[in-house]
Amino acid sequence: KRLLGTHGFEVVLCETWADFLSIPEHLKPDCLLLDLHMPGLSGFDLLVLMKSLQPPVPTVVITGCHEQGNEELLRDLGAVNYLLKPLDESTLVQAIHDACQTRFPQRGCPSGASHPR
Repeated sequence: KRLLGTHGFEVVLCETWADFLSIPEHLKPDCLLLDLHMPGLSGFDLLVLMKSLQPPVPTVVITGCHEQGNEELLRDLGAVNYLLKPLDESTLVQAIHDACQTRFPQRGCPSGASHPR
């Protein structure tokens, strides 16, 4: 949260998929960072649920456990990017910028968010 805040992003942490789905519609995020392996519903399941959201929320999937075929499946489910842990700051920030660009081609990231150098 602190790291992304230093780049101008407003961050809302959700411990579970239910926390995310309970965010009021007018506060839905511009981008979602999704850990593939969460308690309860998996990242795969959440991506399936999110396909019904309009507009869809661009999602960057982060995992420490790469399995053959996961990246293609996650992209088919709507993930904009697939990152393996550990990852560096610039890779994460660039992935967020890329995700925001898919939703807001004209403006990209929310105002105030700095572009990685």
